[in-house]
Parts: sequence; structure tokens; C-alpha cells
Amino acid sequence: MNVLITYNTTQYSIELLEQNGFTVNTTTVADNQLVNYINTNNISILLVKTTRINKAFIDACPTLKLIGYAGNQNIDTSYAKEKNIHVINAEEATRNAIAELVFAHVFGMVRFLHQANREMPLEGDSRFNELKKQFSNGLELQGKTIGIIGLKNAAEDIARIAFGVGMNVIGTCSTTKSITSTLRFFNKQSVSFVIKAQPVHEVLTQSDIIVVNLPKQEQYCITEKEFGMMKKGIGIVNVAHGSIIDEVALVNAIEAKHVKYAALDVFENQPNPEVQLLMNPEISLSPNIATTTIEATEKIGMTLAKQIIGLLK
Repeated sequence: MNVLITYNTTQYSIELLEQNGFTVNTTTVADNQLVNYINTNNISILLVKTTRINKAFIDACPTLKLIGYAGNQNIDTSYAKEKNIHVINAEEATRNAIAELVFAHVFGMVRFLHQANREMPLEGDSRFNELKKQFSNGLELQGKTIGIIGLKNAAEDIARIAFGVGMNVIGTCSTTKSITSTLRFFNKQSVSFVIKAQPVHEVLTQSDIIVVNLPKQEQYCITEKEFGMMKKGIGIVNVAHGSIIDEVALVNAIEAKHVKYAALDVFENQPNPEVQLLMNPEISLSPNIATTTIEATEKIGMTLAKQIIGLLK
């Protein structure tokens, strides 16, 4: 069977597939040319990262037997299953990478590193003492409460890091009643914590930092109403999907001094984020890199390859 991988993967995963009889193609194909390429080259297995795979796409590609996604879930999974097409993912492979980026932003925000790294290159030699005073009102995370909206996938790993720095962890979820997060130590000892899902209003009102950990949404989950329920001085992090937060409401909440910190790795208008976000000094920014590390890339490749072999060999 012919496999088309539309993103950068590791040679190890390619070799594993080839050793099991699959022909792997890593040609770069534009999204608007993908259907034609699949049909011309008799592609049975398609691996994508962010490409949208809808009903029309599936109907146009009768040779497909399996679709795998390594990034955001942007696939009409139910229709694919109706057409007897397997849909696989590598969400487990990216959980730690996502959690670590969340805390890269959180640590930076509470100590104003996202602002200091903008201003020090410009004025560090002329306003050093003023900048020191400006950025000396940072917070420590120990003892603070972090609220996770969406207790699936990376939530356990986000909680694990939070417990490690001494934070209180609460969460809310419409589909999961509780999760268990395990903190493992270098000497193979471990301790586990159970996080029970609470009503969303309790998470919004009690948290010092909020992390949204949800898949793509049809409507905003965080709007002016939700911002109004949060503590004044709240920090909010979104590395999940740009459809979750109303960006206009976020900017308004920052300007009203209600939101003190914000971090965005994903945007509504991606890959062309709004200038109002990019130029806002209160927002810590990254270009959709939550699932993209060397280790995650290796784990994604091997996770998907093993699932393909198990299902189709």
C-alpha cells in the first residue's frame, strides 16, 4: 500500500513502514492539489498534521483506507468511519510537549519575560534600572491555583508539572468526570493525584491561571462573559485551538486590566494573526509549536507507523 506523509517525520518511522511492506511517499503537496495527487498515485494511507479532511475530500478519494493526524483534529471522523476508513491519531505522543510549552509560557508570563525580552535589546543599556523596577513585581507559582478547561489528552501532563511546582490543580470537562495525574521521580518513586471535574464557573472564578485544553469548537468557549467571571489579574493560556477564545474579548479584557497575562500559541486567523495580538505587550506569543519538538516528532512517527502496521499489514 502507498503511504503519503504530508509533514516532516523521522527516518525511523519511514523505515519501519517500509520494512513491513508499505511504500512511503513524502512529497510536498499543496492542500489544493492533495486530492488529485492521492488519486493519481493510488494513495491508500494519508498522514496529515493540520489539513482539513471533510466529506467532500473523502468522497473525492476512493482509494483511501486510512487517515492519520499528527496535529489538530481537523477530520470528519464520523463520515470517514461510515466509508470504512480508519482514522488514527498520535495525541498521546504530543502530550508532554504541549504541557511543557504551556509552562514555558506560564513561567515567562508571571515573571514578565515576554516583555523583558522585547525591551532589553532596545533599552537594556540605557534604562536598566528602570526596567529592573518595572519587571520586579513577578509572582511565584507555588500555592497558586491553575484551572484546566478540558480534562483530556495533555491535561494529565499539565497537571503533573503544576503539582511539581506546588500548585493547586482544578479542572472542568463536559465528558470526563476525573483524571489521574502521576508525578514520577528520578528514583522510580511516584505519587498520583486525582482531579475531579468541577462546574466550569468554579474553575473560572477560583483559578489564578487558566489553561484551555479543548479541540476545535464551533463557538467560542471563552467570551466577554467568561472573562468577567474570572479573578482580576487572571492569566490565560491557549495552545490548543484558535477557535476557543474570542480574541477581541481577550484584548478588551487586557486593556481593562482584568486579564494580566495571556499566552497564545494558536490564533483565529492562522497563519496571519491579528496585528492587535502580535503588538500587544501583555501577550506571550509563539507560532503554533506546542506539538513540535524533536522528541514529539519521533514519537508521532512511531506511534502512527505502529498503528498502521497493526491495522493494515
